[in-house]
Amino acid sequence: MAAPFQNYSGGVLLADIVKRNNLSTYVSEAIKERSLFIKSGAVVRNALLDAREGGTRIQVPEFNPVSPTEEVMDGTASWGTGGAGFLTPQKIGTGTQIASIVHRGFAYAVDDLAILAAGEDPMLHIRNQLADAINKLNSARLFEQLTGLFHTALNGHRLEKQLAGSGATGEANYLTAATVAEARSKLGERGEELDILVVHPSVAYYLYQVGMLTFSTSALAASGAVTWGGGGVGIGAREVGEFAGCRVIVDSQVNINDPTPTGKRQEFRCYMLKSGTILEGVQQDLRIESDRNVLSKQDVLSVDYHTAYHVMGTKWGSASDNPTNANLRTGSNWSATYDIDLIPAVEIFVNTPLDNGLKS
Repeated sequence: MAAPFQNYSGGVLLADIVKRNNLSTYVSEAIKERSLFIKSGAVVRNALLDAREGGTRIQVPEFNPVSPTEEVMDGTASWGTGGAGFLTPQKIGTGTQIASIVHRGFAYAVDDLAILAAGEDPMLHIRNQLADAINKLNSARLFEQLTGLFHTALNGHRLEKQLAGSGATGEANYLTAATVAEARSKLGERGEELDILVVHPSVAYYLYQVGMLTFSTSALAASGAVTWGGGGVGIGAREVGEFAGCRVIVDSQVNINDPTPTGKRQEFRCYMLKSGTILEGVQQDLRIESDRNVLSKQDVLSVDYHTAYHVMGTKWGSASDNPTNANLRTGSNWSATYDIDLIPAVEIFVNTPLDNGLKS
C-alpha cells in the first residue's frame, strides 16, 4: 500500500498535506489548544464580535452604566425633582463600542515546511508549527493594542513602580505581592475581580527564583548574603502557575520600554485582567491554501486570518481601517466609552533584578 505522503528529497509534498486533510480546521484547533491566553480565559471568543457579513469595523451597542439621582419622597404633594409629587423618570443612555478588524497573512515555500515535517508525522509538525507562529503573531498584536489603550484611554489604570532615574533598583521597583495589591486598589472594591497576570519571562523567572527559595528580594537584588523569610512570594511549583491570587501567563511578546537616559534599566509591562476582559471576533475562519508556482518550481502554502480583539468599554477612534501594529499602539486612536473603573484591567511597570540591560 502506498504511503500517505510521498517523500521528495527528504521532505513531503505540501499539496498532499493540505488537500488530503482539513488543515485549516486542524490548525485552528491547535491554536486554541496551545494559546495560553485562550486556555487561561484571558481571551474569549464572542459571537457579538463576529463580522461574517462583511465590513471593516465591528460595532457593539451598549447601555451606559446606570448612575441614578435620588429623589426625596415625603407626604406632601410637591415632593420629587419635578415638584409634582411623583418620581421623575431618568434616561438610560446608550453608546457604541468599536473594534477594528485586522487582516493578516503569510506564506511559505514548500522547502521551508518540508524540512520541518521530514521524518515524522508531517501533519502534527505543520499543525503545531503554524499554530505557535500564529499565536505568537496574535499576542504581539494584542500587546500593541494594550499599549495603545493604556497610553490614553485607560491611563488612570497604570501603576508605575519602575525606577524613575538612574541607579540601583530595589524591591519597591519589582513585581511583588504588595505591588499586586496596589494594582488591585486601582479598581476599588472590584479589584478582587482581577484573576490573570501577564508578565514577561524576565519578571516571571524572578518570581520563580524568589518564591522557590524564599530569599529576600533585597538580598537577591544586591547579590548579598542569603537571608530567609523576607519577600517570599509563595510559588511552590517549578513553573509560575499562580501568584498573589492570579493565574500567570508568561509571554516574551510583552512590550518592554528600553531606557533612554544612561544608567537606567529596562522597564517591563505587566497586565492584570479579569477573565473574559478581552474578546475576540472573527470575520473569516483561518484559511490555509496550497498551490504550485510553475515559474519558481515551488509548492507554496499561504495562510490568512481576519480577526479583531476588543476590550469591553473601549472604542477604536481612528479613521483608518485594517490598522497596523503601529496604529494599534498609538494612544490617540483609542478612547473609553464609559467609566474606566468598570473596565477590569491594570497595567504595571516594573524592573527586575534578573535584567542587566543598563543603558550605556
